[in-house]
Amino acid sequence: MVASITGRKTLAVLAVFLMVASVAAVQSTPAGAQATDVEVIASGLRNPRGMDFAPNGDLYVAEAGRGGNGACILTSAGAMECLGKTGAITRIRGGKDVTVVPSLPSIAALEVEGGNALGPHGISFLGSTGYSTIGLAADPALRADLGPRGQDMGKLMQFTPPRRREIADFVPFEQSVNPDGGLPDTNPFGVLALPGRQIVTDAGGNSVLEVGAGGQISTLAVVPDGMAPAPPFLGLPPGTQIPFQAVPTGVDIGPDGWLYVGQLTGFPFPVGGASVYRIPPNGGTPEVFLTGFTNIIDIEFAADGSLYVLQISTDSLFIAPPSPGALIRVAPDGTRTTVAMEELSFPGGLAIGPDGNLYVSNNGTSPTNGEVLRIG
Repeated sequence: MVASITGRKTLAVLAVFLMVASVAAVQSTPAGAQATDVEVIASGLRNPRGMDFAPNGDLYVAEAGRGGNGACILTSAGAMECLGKTGAITRIRGGKDVTVVPSLPSIAALEVEGGNALGPHGISFLGSTGYSTIGLAADPALRADLGPRGQDMGKLMQFTPPRRREIADFVPFEQSVNPDGGLPDTNPFGVLALPGRQIVTDAGGNSVLEVGAGGQISTLAVVPDGMAPAPPFLGLPPGTQIPFQAVPTGVDIGPDGWLYVGQLTGFPFPVGGASVYRIPPNGGTPEVFLTGFTNIIDIEFAADGSLYVLQISTDSLFIAPPSPGALIRVAPDGTRTTVAMEELSFPGGLAIGPDGNLYVSNNGTSPTNGEVLRIG
């Protein structure tokens, strides 16, 4: 039983979303949290996730959609999730949100009415060209079962609205290379567009990948698994340690030119068990940069060298009702400040605006009530 749970390669947060996303979290801001001004600048979004600003100041948001009534597959979350063309890339400009890249593939479990969908996730701009990952979180062989309408899942696409095109396909790469050597599973998640290449975290494959010229994929790093105390409900002797998957999520480039990657961690989602890793610019063994976080979903460096870390939850994802998320600033001297907490419910992505404000996609597991917050 333990091996079957902990051995799966999975964006494990999705399994928990199925259990707790409909439960409201009611918490107060903890002592030491910094007071903030929070404004909702977009609402009514469908499972909003990653975000980035284009050079002209427009904010783009990946909406994972709400699935549909098409073909279904068994994902790594252990749920049958069904296809629809409900994913999208949405632009926010002047207080108005407009879908600029529609009809992207999305899968979600019917039981949660389109919540917790898998679809477009990460977004990154290089000049006026955007890049977005489209997740899968399943054995890559299962994508074929989604039929022609689902074949863009598990890929990286390039977009200049309203045009889009495929850049790289992670399904055959995982099938042939499988960087971490575990059960085949791919879920392209975070993306960072750099000159001549794109860096993608595979949250299902526990790896950090580079997409080069012609869509050629190579492995930059494999993020290591960890060990955590077994939850009591497993019935194991007290003190038993069990392995958890790494589950890399957000990615950014640091002031030193190295790559930095946030870690969600898989089951049993240990409190304080998530780290931020740094990886040499051209790949190599990940180094632990910061520890003591919980369920990291995104990271981003500010111009002053501060690192902002977005947690999808501040407690184990098995706690019900779930705890709020948290946005934490790590100053260059290492000082940590909680910028926002009680306002955050399953946040899905983070961006720093040209105005210096912080932007967070919130209610990131909701098929109808997702929103974008501006935090000043």
